Amino acid sequence: MGDFNNPEADLDRFRFRLGFAAVFVIVCFGILIGRFVWLQVIQHDFYQTRAEDNRIALIPIVPNRGIITDRNGIVLAHNYSAFTLEITPAQAGNLEETINTLAEIIDIQPKDRKRFKRLLDEAKNFESIPIRTRLSDAEVARFSAHRYRFPGVEVKARLFRQYPLGTVASHAIGYIGRITERDLKWIEDSEKQANYKGTDHIGKTGLEQHYEFELHGETGYEQVEIDAGGRALRSLKRIPPVSGNNLQLTLDIKLQEITEKAFGDRKGALVAIDPSTGGVLALVSTPTYDPNLFVDGITPENWKELNDHPDKPMINRTINGAYPPGSTFKPFMALAALEMGKRTPQQAISDPGYFTFGNHTFRDDKKGGHGVVDMYKSIVHSCDTYYYVLANDLGIDSIAKFMGSLGLGQRTGIDLGKDDSGESKGVLPSPEWKKQRFKRPEQQKWYAGETISIGIGQGYNAYTPIQLAQATATLANNGVMYRPHLVRHIVDTKSGEKRPIEPKPIRDLGWKQKNLDVIHRAMIGVNKEGTGTRAFAGAPYSVGGKTGTAQVFSLKGAQYKESAVKKHLRDHALFIAYAPVENPKIALAVLVENGGFGAQSAAPIARMVLDYYLLGKLPAGAAQEDSEAIEEEHEE
Repeated sequence: MGDFNNPEADLDRFRFRLGFAAVFVIVCFGILIGRFVWLQVIQHDFYQTRAEDNRIALIPIVPNRGIITDRNGIVLAHNYSAFTLEITPAQAGNLEETINTLAEIIDIQPKDRKRFKRLLDEAKNFESIPIRTRLSDAEVARFSAHRYRFPGVEVKARLFRQYPLGTVASHAIGYIGRITERDLKWIEDSEKQANYKGTDHIGKTGLEQHYEFELHGETGYEQVEIDAGGRALRSLKRIPPVSGNNLQLTLDIKLQEITEKAFGDRKGALVAIDPSTGGVLALVSTPTYDPNLFVDGITPENWKELNDHPDKPMINRTINGAYPPGSTFKPFMALAALEMGKRTPQQAISDPGYFTFGNHTFRDDKKGGHGVVDMYKSIVHSCDTYYYVLANDLGIDSIAKFMGSLGLGQRTGIDLGKDDSGESKGVLPSPEWKKQRFKRPEQQKWYAGETISIGIGQGYNAYTPIQLAQATATLANNGVMYRPHLVRHIVDTKSGEKRPIEPKPIRDLGWKQKNLDVIHRAMIGVNKEGTGTRAFAGAPYSVGGKTGTAQVFSLKGAQYKESAVKKHLRDHALFIAYAPVENPKIALAVLVENGGFGAQSAAPIARMVLDYYLLGKLPAGAAQEDSEAIEEEHEE
């Protein structure tokens, strides 16, 4: 039988299989080596970072928020450290069960649960949310003993904002609150996201909001080695945070406190300014509120009480309330006439007690009129007829141009809020304004008769107290205008450098000194022999002033009787003043809502403020209304 085996063929097949296996093994080793090179060389940094991320956590360290002090160093806003009990929802499992069990160890009130639920709705699932703030040492110790029972629950040391003077100057200082979606957009638009890692509060109003990025500081970081359970083992590296910059204000907090007390339970506003710098000495809006209520998140009950209060304590009347200036407008009208050459100081009219324009009679405050009235008498005795005639002679365009140069009807740019959008513009009437204001063509037309009421600060006129105060300060400073500001210096915490705010005037209006002297003399006369005489009787300093009464509703020819008018429809009382006239150190505007005549309610408050600031005289209580004060009574 033949042998069919072919050794040569078998050897070739073996060699082929061996060669194929060798090539296969080499290719596999090549792939393996290539993979090793890819992982260990090319992707080394990527995978090292991922490994480090699993081993190392980067924890942001929130900086201390800057301190706010008044001009004399009295602290108005600062921070303190306290322990909080916080829950991370993603790690805690059943939240309701967790909170109920925690309540057996730590006192958790229904209000704490409500706040937690509200914050939970606003927060992301992985964020740490406080269920209790300001834990005592005993509570911290009790929780520490049971820590193992509560995954996702931990005690943290947090900084809390505090306003030691409570309601005093709250509208100026503002408050902080938890960061919302709107705040996040502001942070992103400002390209500050990286600096707000770990930060959960932000300035919401006032100085706290306007100077947020100065007050916040620079966030620090700590590299921490962690175990598989996410617990910290040791600190590897620490970059300390930089505390926020401090604010030193122009505000005199003692003057602020006295002014707020001077209002008593009356609604209103007062702004006092240093005419030579524009620094705000007092900024009062009453009623006020306690900013401490917002630090931990305001309760629904407290918010409802503030928001639904009939006197609206959350409204900052100094920058958001727009009111007719009444007769406080007259000195500016007189100065406009002098500067435009439309009147001389000696030029007089005969006042019969009314001014007829077309088929409408505009009545004076005094029946039978004031007799012969020159410019001095028109201001001192607040003669309406003089200004009816003057307004007609000047015309609305000239009036609007001059008053616009004083900043009336424009945002002042005071450093409150996020930007100037929080400040009302008020209304500086003009034909252009009316075209923009109304839709129907017949409403857009400016009628000559509308100019008449403008002359006595009525009609469409509406300005904020801060605008009136700035205009008064500019008059006191002989036409040199500064932007009102509350911050005197920003103090850099790293260098200690003090950066001044608004060190230069924004404009010089170039008024003639002889014209200014006429107005100053007349405004002194207001408080010597005119409508402010009773309020400033015996004052040892020279003071220029002007009373004003702003109508809340039209009298339509009837005589105003305060007793017959509902309180919320009564006239607003106003007063502007500056002192001492020779070298003014303070200029102010006062508004008392529904306070009646300016001499009755507003002037006594101004006297109390000036007495303290210039003489150091401490008042016994609120300023008393002068029911016997004589004031202009507008009839139209």
